[in-house]
Amino acid sequence: MDAPARLPPGEIPAIAAETLDCGYEGKLVLRDVTFSVAPGEIFFVIGGSGCGKSTLLRHLIGLHEPRRGRVSFHGRPFTAADAAGRRELLRTFGVLFQGGALWSSLTLRENVALPLEEYTPLSRRERGELAALKLAQVGLQGFEDYYPAEISGGMRKRAGLARALALDPAVVFFDEPSAGLDPVTSRSLDDLIRQVRDTFGTTIVVVSHELASIFALADRAVMLAREEQGIIAAGAPAALVESPDPRVRAFLTRTAPA
Repeated sequence: MDAPARLPPGEIPAIAAETLDCGYEGKLVLRDVTFSVAPGEIFFVIGGSGCGKSTLLRHLIGLHEPRRGRVSFHGRPFTAADAAGRRELLRTFGVLFQGGALWSSLTLRENVALPLEEYTPLSRRERGELAALKLAQVGLQGFEDYYPAEISGGMRKRAGLARALALDPAVVFFDEPSAGLDPVTSRSLDDLIRQVRDTFGTTIVVVSHELASIFALADRAVMLAREEQGIIAAGAPAALVESPDPRVRAFLTRTAPA
């Protein structure tokens, strides 16, 4: 099932996934997944545990190769690109993994500077200054020289977001950003994600099962189901609550399917 287009006629999607078959270790997890994400949209991938949300994310960002189909960013093929083309496209998106995925032996400044060292010709001083700016943008000014173990879980998520934003990406992917956070900290992170979109026009893709975040942030969502190995519903969350599929209604209202 394709997500309904939000794009004006002729506008190129920020992300296009076409007929993706996804899996690993000889196991097919998702089949024939097709959807597009508009520039500047906050787009959620939702569903129960084991439905393939994180698997889809890993295929979208190139950590795994799809068995079939293709992924494009702003009209440029990603899965079919050669090494140089893929490296160039990798600069256009950032990723915030669960837990922040920070290097424990590096300070927050050093963690955020890593993509700058990999992809830019900036000097060490310039990288440090830009990393400090990115940390300030997510509310971590004054914590540049702290190590991940010295700050809270919510602050680690913010530091991970600062690193994801280091190269001013057009697209940012989030894998369960609220996992392990208390409701207040989770709401604060939701507000920060919206602020990033509204300030920079960044396209946001969020893998999540958190209802509060889904209804607070999502312009549109696609829901995956393990039984179908693919998308069973797509649209704005408020509309999906009225879905004819009882599994979709149950997920979004946390009730038992009829």
